Amino acid sequence: MKTTFMTKGAWLPLVAAATLLGGCAAQRPAPLYQWDAYQPQVYEYFKGQSSPQQQIDALEKAQQTIRAQGKTPPPGFHAHLGMLYASVGKDQDAQQEFVAEEQLFPESSTYMDFLLKKSKPQ
Repeated sequence: MKTTFMTKGAWLPLVAAATLLGGCAAQRPAPLYQWDAYQPQVYEYFKGQSSPQQQIDALEKAQQTIRAQGKTPPPGFHAHLGMLYASVGKDQDAQQEFVAEEQLFPESSTYMDFLLKKSKPQ
């Protein structure tokens, strides 16, 4: 009888440990940013496959989708959109995007300040 009691109680700590570890492993953290069409647009920009205006349209649509989902655009999104605006002569829109990038990602302030100075009308 003593042997049966010891055998029954020996598995209890193993089951408890497995349950705890299994519960922790199942949870994944949510992504910080919503990338949507940003990466394909940057790729197209460097390959020259679409015009700046087509890229602006795609990024504006992606931005609306991201905002509608309550997510945040990734680092560089606003800066890239600002550079596209600057390339088509929309300097005021470009400046707004550079300021938005700097506010969301303060570590980009040096580069955004440079782009803001460069995009101001002479």
